[in-house]
Amino acid sequence: MMISPFKFMQEVRAEAQKGTWPARRETAVIAAMVFVMVGVAAIFFLIADQIMRFVVTLVLGIGG
Repeated sequence: MMISPFKFMQEVRAEAQKGTWPARRETAVIAAMVFVMVGVAAIFFLIADQIMRFVVTLVLGIGG
């Protein structure tokens, strides 16, 4: 069954209008929270990596 591209676009638009979209402020707050959590995760993994590196070099006796 073939549907014309015009009809398909009409159906897509109708479906998109059925959803609820967040307000601009809500989107900005959520984006800021994501950036903060990415920063926190990056710092956590940096510290965890440095601790593991120190332990491994201590156990293996490499690096001086």
